[in-house]
Amino acid sequence: MKLPPAHIGVAIMIAVGFALLPASTDLFLASLPGIRAYFGVSVSQAQLTLSVFLAGFAISQLVYGPLSDRFGRRPVLLAGVIIYVAATVVCVGAQSMQGLIAARFFQAVGACSGAVIGRAIIRDAYGATGSARMLGYITAGTAATPVFGPMIGSLLTVSFGWRANFVLLALVSAALLVAVALRLPESNLERDPHATAPRHLLANYAAILRNRQFVGYALCVAFSYAGIFSYISGSSFVLIDVLGVPPQYFGFLFGGAVICYIASNILIGKLVQRTGVDRLIGIGTTLAVIGASVMAALAYARVQTVAAVLLPMMLVLFATGFTMPGSTAGAIGPFSRMAGAASSLVGFTQMGVGALAGFLVGRLHDGTTWPMAASICVTSWLLLASFRLVVRPKPGTPAFQAAQRP
Repeated sequence: MKLPPAHIGVAIMIAVGFALLPASTDLFLASLPGIRAYFGVSVSQAQLTLSVFLAGFAISQLVYGPLSDRFGRRPVLLAGVIIYVAATVVCVGAQSMQGLIAARFFQAVGACSGAVIGRAIIRDAYGATGSARMLGYITAGTAATPVFGPMIGSLLTVSFGWRANFVLLALVSAALLVAVALRLPESNLERDPHATAPRHLLANYAAILRNRQFVGYALCVAFSYAGIFSYISGSSFVLIDVLGVPPQYFGFLFGGAVICYIASNILIGKLVQRTGVDRLIGIGTTLAVIGASVMAALAYARVQTVAAVLLPMMLVLFATGFTMPGSTAGAIGPFSRMAGAASSLVGFTQMGVGALAGFLVGRLHDGTTWPMAASICVTSWLLLASFRLVVRPKPGTPAFQAAQRP
């Protein structure tokens, strides 16, 4: 029996679908140094298991949204989860770094369906005004993954080796596949038969990209996530290799910091109706710049301690809980008939910029905390600029005048 689109059971399925992304990146963070040693590759090559994953995720965003606008949310999500399960099984048996990287790409193709279709279902079920609140709550729920994922991954790696992390992912995704097949309803009641036609698709994307607010909010999402992913991609090498944290303790340090992200996601769900989305995003961008600038300054001064990394990062993560859900809702909200396409563009921008930031962190790794801290600092300032100059330019400025033009 299918559930109503606004049912708590559907929200749980969406939350698990959302969690495929952080679970696929965070669960095996503690094992990255071990994977590098196992295959005898460099830090930048090992880090490709993350950057290639995000690249695959970014590219897939452009496909799932239009497909779900035409064929419905349910069948497209079902196909995506099947791809994820199959690719994860291949990851378990990978015999070379190249094979693991290739499997990670297709794992990302499958995982992408959970995020894109999940956002579209939320838009279908709760409308433009309710989306920010639900996204905040669901993001807070899925934030438990980056808290406990690295802890579980650390214990699995120490006890059974890095392949055990993929075994767990295969089991969880298989359970999601069964739930989607049996209980997920169809929420797209206004299907667009032309959504996947190339000319129509390009016209939809062009119409969305002409919306200044969409561009500004999408950039806010992208630079928020780029800061997070700079930390995700560099933290295991920085904390374990540079600062000497034992692998079995890495997950507890990483997950402890993410609690700040959970707290702010819960807060935005409670505050958004009273305070407003833009005000909360403005607070978040300011806090992110403060935390990231302190981290970069300490790294530049060669203050290489766990506290010098984690304490500023906790403020950045708290800030991101304000900026990402609100910016995502702000970008998708105006497009009821093109929610899938808008969700795809937001996700493509988010993952593309995140993959680039993660690649640069791995490529520039020099045995210090500086490359990771510098990347987080730069992306935080770009986040602030995107909000202040594109989303909410000051009255009287050329940007403000441009924003007022139809």
